[in-house]
Amino acid sequence: MSYQLDDLLYLMARLRDPEHGCPWDLEQSFASIVPHTLEEAYEVADAIEQQDFDQLPGELGDLLFQVVYYAQLAQEEGRFDWATIVDGITRKLVRRHPHVFPDGKLRTPPGSVTLAPEQIKQRWEQIKAEERAEKAERPEQLSLLDDVPQALPSLSRAQKLQKRAAAAGFDWPEAAPVVDKIAEELDEVREALQKGDAAAVAEEMGDLLFCVVNLARHLGVSAENALRQGNNKFERRFRYIEKVLREQGATVEQSDLALLDTLWDQAKAQGL
Repeated sequence: MSYQLDDLLYLMARLRDPEHGCPWDLEQSFASIVPHTLEEAYEVADAIEQQDFDQLPGELGDLLFQVVYYAQLAQEEGRFDWATIVDGITRKLVRRHPHVFPDGKLRTPPGSVTLAPEQIKQRWEQIKAEERAEKAERPEQLSLLDDVPQALPSLSRAQKLQKRAAAAGFDWPEAAPVVDKIAEELDEVREALQKGDAAAVAEEMGDLLFCVVNLARHLGVSAENALRQGNNKFERRFRYIEKVLREQGATVEQSDLALLDTLWDQAKAQGL
C-alpha cells in the first residue's frame, strides 16, 4: 500500500497536535520554516543539475512537505487551508492558459485554439499584468516590477527585474552594447578603487554585477544557474589541488601561489 496526499496532510496535523504532537514541530512558525523551504528548493535544483533522478523523488517530497507545513500553520490560524492552495493554483493556471482552456473551464474537452510559442508568452505576460492590476491597492501606482519577490537570490531577482523592464521596451536590442556597458562599469570600479572609497567600490560592484546579469539574459543564460555551475567547477578544481597536495604531504596554506596555479591548470586540463 502506498501513502497518498491525504496521509501526508494527516501526518502534518498529528505533528502539530497540541497535546501529542512533536515538540520541535509545535515550536515552528511561518518565519522559522522559510530557511528550510529555500534549502529544500535548492536541493531539488541540485538533484536535477546532477541528474540524480534516484534522489529527486525524495527531494521533491521534502519540498512538498514545506507547502503542507504552511497549509497546516495557516489552517490553525484561520487564514486558509490546503484546499485553498490547490484551488488557487488551479484557477490561476486555467486562466493563464486560454489556448488550452478557451472557455475558462478545466473539465471540458480539449479545444482547437492554436497559438505560436511567442503568442503564448505574450498572452501569459498580459494575463500576469492584469492580475497585478487587480491586486494593486492603488492602481495609479502600479509598476511592472510589482510582485518580483524581494527574497529571490540576487542574481535571479536582477534577471527577473530586467526581463520585466525589457518587456516594456526598456532594453538594448542586442548584446554588444551590454558588453560595452560592462567595460564602462569595470572602469568605474577601478576609479573607485583608486580613490580608496569603500562605499563607492561596493556600489560600483553592484552595478557591474547587474550588467553581467543583463548580458547573461541577452545571451539566453540563467545567471543563477551559470554561477552555480561556476561554483561547482571551482570546487572540483580546488578539491583536486587539495588532493594532490595531500598526497605530497602538503597543504594549500603551505604552498606558494605559483604551485597552486600550476595545479589549477592541471585540474583544468583534466576537464575538472
